Amino acid sequence: MFSFFATAHLAAATIGLLAYVLATRIGRQRRHPSAAIAWVLAMVAFPYAGVPLFLLFGTRKMVRPVHGPGLPGLGAGTGASSAPPWARQLTAGLSLPAACANRRVVLLADGPAALDALLALIAGAQERLDLCTFVFADDSVGRRVGDALLASATRGVRVRVLLDAIGSQRTPRGLRRRLVAGGIALRWFMPMLHNPVRGRSNLRNHRKLAIADGRRLWSGGRNIAAEYFTGGPAAPAWDDLSFVVDGALATDACSVFGQDWRLAGGRVEAGQPLLSGPEETGNGSTQPVCTDSIPVQLIPSGPDRADDTVYAFLLTAVYQAQVRIALATPYFVPDDALLQALAIACRRGIRVTLLMPRWSNHRLADWARERALRELAAAGAVIRLSPRMAHAKLVIVDEAVALCGSVNLDGRSLFLNYELTTAFYGSAEIRGFAQWFERQSGQARSYVLRPPSWPRDIVEGVVRSVAFQL
Repeated sequence: MFSFFATAHLAAATIGLLAYVLATRIGRQRRHPSAAIAWVLAMVAFPYAGVPLFLLFGTRKMVRPVHGPGLPGLGAGTGASSAPPWARQLTAGLSLPAACANRRVVLLADGPAALDALLALIAGAQERLDLCTFVFADDSVGRRVGDALLASATRGVRVRVLLDAIGSQRTPRGLRRRLVAGGIALRWFMPMLHNPVRGRSNLRNHRKLAIADGRRLWSGGRNIAAEYFTGGPAAPAWDDLSFVVDGALATDACSVFGQDWRLAGGRVEAGQPLLSGPEETGNGSTQPVCTDSIPVQLIPSGPDRADDTVYAFLLTAVYQAQVRIALATPYFVPDDALLQALAIACRRGIRVTLLMPRWSNHRLADWARERALRELAAAGAVIRLSPRMAHAKLVIVDEAVALCGSVNLDGRSLFLNYELTTAFYGSAEIRGFAQWFERQSGQARSYVLRPPSWPRDIVEGVVRSVAFQL
């Protein structure tokens, strides 16, 4: 009897390993070593659970690398010359849209101002409006945004809303039905129960954006929920960053949204016209359009890109830094390569400052981050812990570039999620982000380096190696 079960177990483990190797090689998944080891161990030790889990959650990339001339996005944009040479060369090699010049950029650190800007963008849409978010809550903010979307649809604007099936799973049916009944096209990204078994159930759309008429973009780190904008009676709003860009960047964002919409089963019409003419202000008046001059670049990342684009950009930027690196993130669980790059930057004299909340809204992330924080602090980095929940995602390198968007500095965000980051190359925008960073750092406390107890060290290692790589 024992021999029979041992043989069956060995056969199941062998089949699982063959499935893993074939799926990984054919799909060119290029898994992180710790993730690969975790999958292999799971299939050897627990093949009856490991194989089904791999079939549900094993996919990391949905496209393969393409080599050769003629890659999309290699053309020199009108704002490309403002990007540092390393950024131009890297993003061209990653087949990303080139940096483009835009008419206006508004940075939005204040939650109510960010909400007003979003509502103004929705109200100003004339022909079409696209919104993508990870969370769409049924609270005061969610209802205001929902009412604004319905008002736009009522006056003839074609409105599309894309929600992540996991992030917005608590969005009540009543709100969803009201949006659809009002003429809004609503799609769910990667629903768990209706998604084909292709290993994609672990791939989430974490992008946050709203686009009006293909010419104005609202984006950043905020979801559609009260905690990101206004807070509540018992808790203040989270510290976060949003921005509005008027200009060519919105065209690139339309392409990203269109790909996501198609993947979610939505129909995309060819040849959608872009509006032109004077810009409309929030109160309905118009003002002359100024000459395009602000260099900005869209950097999408995720399973729809053959390379880990934001991760590659971050690694390159860290090694290119000459004076300072400023990082703000709610969750800090980098892989070994990125952590080592930051530690090396400290040792070669670069001023590295990390800003994050003392306690985030995910306790698992707080446990997983400690090893990285200790190693970074030991290398000489300055780590500041905010007393409030800080949800902003920001990286500033010298006076060369500021990155802001939806990407957290953890394995899930860098290697699994569909994410959207924007690179700002203009001196005024970089200075504005830097001023925000200095204000937030001044209100935070310094991280104190303490050696862990051995039980905590073991738990941290398990959480870091498994929970944030699978």
